[in-house]
Amino acid sequence: MAGKVAERRAALRENLVLIAERTIADHGLGALRARDLASEAGCAVGAIYNVFGDLTDLVLTVNARTFHRLGADVAEALADAPQDPVEQLVVMAQAYHRFAAENHQSWRALFDVERAPGEAAPDWYLEEMGRLFTYISDPLAVIFPDRDSQEHALLTRALFSSVHGIVLLGLDEASAGVPSHDIDRMIALVLRQLTASRK
Repeated sequence: MAGKVAERRAALRENLVLIAERTIADHGLGALRARDLASEAGCAVGAIYNVFGDLTDLVLTVNARTFHRLGADVAEALADAPQDPVEQLVVMAQAYHRFAAENHQSWRALFDVERAPGEAAPDWYLEEMGRLFTYISDPLAVIFPDRDSQEHALLTRALFSSVHGIVLLGLDEASAGVPSHDIDRMIALVLRQLTASRK
């Protein structure tokens, strides 16, 4: 009996994740509502909170899957990248841009999820983000071998923030006035300039 209950619980959890993932991808994070989720999943609203602590937990689960897909896209792009670490950074940053453009609402949800002040994301969520940062930190370690670990970590996050900002504003053409086809060029210019001091 306990095994069947666990199976039903796992099936409901997976179904809710798939519904939430589709809702966010199609309509954005703001469209995610417990009543609509329950209606589509064919369960009571309270059943959602039997498998997730709250909607934020559900969103974090969806976001972890999005991070995983993003990492896979970056890894695929890097497989054909030149050996030069600067060009590897350019390739992965442009892959990041493509993912954001093609999965805009899901990508925005990665950063728009709300948490209580001072509340950290779960370890498994931070691990997915950490894997993404590794793709950046590895080439940076080759480019700047003399940086200490603290500076290296800060530089990794600074570079990510720079690329993220370019993509975020670039995809909002009304704010930035940057045509989408120029975003990749802008990313390449910034990264090559930032790393020019290695020579």
